[in-house]
Amino acid sequence: MSGNAIPVSASKDEGMSTPEPGLRRQVMSYSPAMMLVRHTMIKGWVGARHSHPHEQMVYMLRGRIRFEHSGGVFEVGPGDSFLVPGNVEHQASALEDSEVLDIFTPMREDYAA
Repeated sequence: MSGNAIPVSASKDEGMSTPEPGLRRQVMSYSPAMMLVRHTMIKGWVGARHSHPHEQMVYMLRGRIRFEHSGGVFEVGPGDSFLVPGNVEHQASALEDSEVLDIFTPMREDYAA
């Protein structure tokens, strides 16, 4: 490791929480400026429609999700990525068992608690 890197990481399932049925969350690492979060969803999970002030970058590891926002609806699968601007109302649902990596900026204090 070089520079000012700070090793903050978790093992595969360390610190997993279940914020709602069908969704598991693992906060992997963060600083005040950004946060890396792993989410797994079971097929059929439908998340609550919501918005947050954070910008969100999503990278699909496995599975398939449907994403709805004010501008439309799309589906994503492994290797796909997309951005969610802050304050945009959105909703995701799992068409298959799925796993994503989310990066939030700035970090989500509600997830770190």
